[in-house]
Amino acid sequence: MAFEAKRIDPLDLEPRKAIGVSLPLSGKAVFNSTFQTVDALKANLVNYLLTGRGERYFRPTFGSGLRNLLFENTTNRSLEDIEILIKEALVQYFPTLVITDLALDNQADKNLVVFRLNFKIAGTRIQDQILINIE
Repeated sequence: MAFEAKRIDPLDLEPRKAIGVSLPLSGKAVFNSTFQTVDALKANLVNYLLTGRGERYFRPTFGSGLRNLLFENTTNRSLEDIEILIKEALVQYFPTLVITDLALDNQADKNLVVFRLNFKIAGTRIQDQILINIE
């Protein structure tokens, strides 16, 4: 019987060592720390997805521009184009991330776009999901 060794990030083995910052920034001391790699990756992904292109100084290509959907007439074609752009950017900025499913669902009658990203971390069995409602 084959056995697959589970890779654990060395930072995850130190329980008191913070890896990143969780969102939203509303902790006791302005922010809460993340102590697991998957939590830090999710926080970084949400930060990337909610950042508009050109919003960060010295990194004008960083950000997905999802919020721009609020002011555009979204069609199935434009949603497909956005999916392609996001997939390409995630490969560039998050190389350890493997996208298992990416979907943008336009609910025009509710003035809502639902963004869903299912992912796993390469070399591990860690899988998770990010769900963002853009109203």
